[in-house]
Amino acid sequence: MNPLINKNDNPFQTPYFSQIKNEHYKPAIEALINQAKVEIDSINKLSETPNFKNTVEALEFSGKQLDRASSIFFNLNSAETSDEMQAIAREVSPLLTEFSNDILLNEALFKKVKSVYDSTDRSKLTPEQITLLDKTYKGFVRNGALLNDEQKQKLRSIDVELSKLSLQFGEHVLAETNKYALVLENETDLKGLPDYAIEQAAQDATDKGHEGKWVITLDYPSYVPFMTYAANRKLRKELSIAFSSKAFKGDDLDNQETVKQIVKLRNERAALLGYKTHADFILEERMAESPKKVLAFLDEIQKHGIEAAKNDVKEVEAFAKKLDGIEKLERWDFGYYSEKLKMEKYSIDDEMLKPYFKLENVVDGVFQTAQKLFGLTFKKNDEIEVYHPDVTAYEVKNEKGEHMAIFYADFFPRPGKRAGAWMTLFAGQYKDELGDHRPLVSNICNFTKPGKSKPSLLTFDEVTTLFHEFGHALHGILSNVQYESLSGPSVYWDFVELPSQILENWCYEKECLDLFAKHYETGETIPESLVEKIKESANFLEGYQTMRQLGFGKLDMAWHGQDNSSITSVSDFERDILKNTEVLSPIDGTNMSCSFSHIFQGGYSAGYYSYKWAEVLDADAFEYFKENGIFNKEVANKFKDNILSQGGSEHPMTLYKRFRGQEPDVKALLRRAGLLN
Repeated sequence: MNPLINKNDNPFQTPYFSQIKNEHYKPAIEALINQAKVEIDSINKLSETPNFKNTVEALEFSGKQLDRASSIFFNLNSAETSDEMQAIAREVSPLLTEFSNDILLNEALFKKVKSVYDSTDRSKLTPEQITLLDKTYKGFVRNGALLNDEQKQKLRSIDVELSKLSLQFGEHVLAETNKYALVLENETDLKGLPDYAIEQAAQDATDKGHEGKWVITLDYPSYVPFMTYAANRKLRKELSIAFSSKAFKGDDLDNQETVKQIVKLRNERAALLGYKTHADFILEERMAESPKKVLAFLDEIQKHGIEAAKNDVKEVEAFAKKLDGIEKLERWDFGYYSEKLKMEKYSIDDEMLKPYFKLENVVDGVFQTAQKLFGLTFKKNDEIEVYHPDVTAYEVKNEKGEHMAIFYADFFPRPGKRAGAWMTLFAGQYKDELGDHRPLVSNICNFTKPGKSKPSLLTFDEVTTLFHEFGHALHGILSNVQYESLSGPSVYWDFVELPSQILENWCYEKECLDLFAKHYETGETIPESLVEKIKESANFLEGYQTMRQLGFGKLDMAWHGQDNSSITSVSDFERDILKNTEVLSPIDGTNMSCSFSHIFQGGYSAGYYSYKWAEVLDADAFEYFKENGIFNKEVANKFKDNILSQGGSEHPMTLYKRFRGQEPDVKALLRRAGLLN
């Protein structure tokens, strides 16, 4: 019996992870593809006149089991992978791409969809049904339904190849991350590191077979503290270069050719569909609409950020020279000296704040924030199976006691887990004749594990990361739409970061911090003086950070917004693009593009700008909360009813204006960042 095919008998429809073996994945996906094909055929064979219900809605509800099995597999391939799973991914990804193309290039099916699109009386549809109709029709057209047979075949081959290349890119980055270890034998090399980082390094050494030594890895909880606090400049340089040269060494894990191939194929695909570039294709379904508008947006922020960034670097440079006689500030120096400068200016650092941010308390704090804003409660349920002992499952209910979701929390790094932090769904929310199917939502992060003497204590940045990812989770948990393809975070990419980024704002408010920021030893609530320092230092080096993000956004647009088929050197291309946004000298032998997973493995191609775009939305939206109180129920309900519960059921600007009463103002972000004179 294959647990990925059998329907679950538990009330929450959660996966039985313990029953799923690697040998189940491919047979299940193959069988469920065949099952979904039967469902598609039944739509095609229907003799009655095509209408919204028997065609568009029927198509929406087809392939549910396949979607579920695929979600389980790919989520675990990110959070709990192995060489065997990665090999399976290489086999099943082309099968799924092929099946998707079988649907989208099915002429008979498209003919029915087009008939419904052309003839339906839209006045008889709900706004969500109109959105689904438009999205379904565009989905076919944007995937080649209007192409001839030869062009369709070319599109299929491009899509299969792109799915393989994307997987390969991610595997190379993960392998590079996992194979590197900076082994330290002398305690003097640890000078400057806080106790928690030393303890973590000792634990990593034990785990990697270097008992009695210390190991620094390229995982963020290990890498970031070392680059921030380690006094040994030579070792910082070594670690920095290792981190920044991932998949850029000319060996079998090198991603340079992979990057060029992905970019080339994406543009070929766009041209085949009648678009100038991949960016033009992507941005047609974004709030930003066009590459020109994105670049104008980035340029507008750069206008306000560039001088501030240069001044930030000059200030850190002068401080490093005064403190240690550093003649030239290098990239591996910036984090170290900026942290010391921050301490001198604001008398605040991570070591001072971490005791107030015990992981369990922060989790409880984010749950309380959700309760005060949206009436949600989270109850741990040990009966719900999880895929790793580090994962905790919670039942989520609303203030009426109704079941809303299952929430999985997975917070610690391990070898089979990719770096970073993200939210995902094992199952999305939707409604059918059986009722309202509630979602299975997951947050995955990489925080420092508890040590022998201390619990897991978060840096303030990690606190904001937890709130950020939980904002995405709320988008899934509070979803209340008809169709899964429009539920939760299934929205335009430049709108998807609004729920996550707005929630970060609560981390800076004493009223929220008092809920959870308590010293792990004394129980003392975080002092007002420290909260003021957090606020004062919030815009520290904001110019530098802004230009760094703009650089990534412009690099993404450069790769995807023009014809790059003649590029020979990934390195030269990147250097040329970044020279106008970089305020620190580049390092030879390093490259951002070759490990830029957001755009070459994740879904952010021609979309990295959306982080800044969403910052404008969240700054503007949070001003509304601030004007009325950060836990004001009326504003919170407007945000829930018009943003969080609505998913992608209507155009995001329509939803935003319904919540805010106006379009977002870019000046709200510049004001918050201290970049507006």
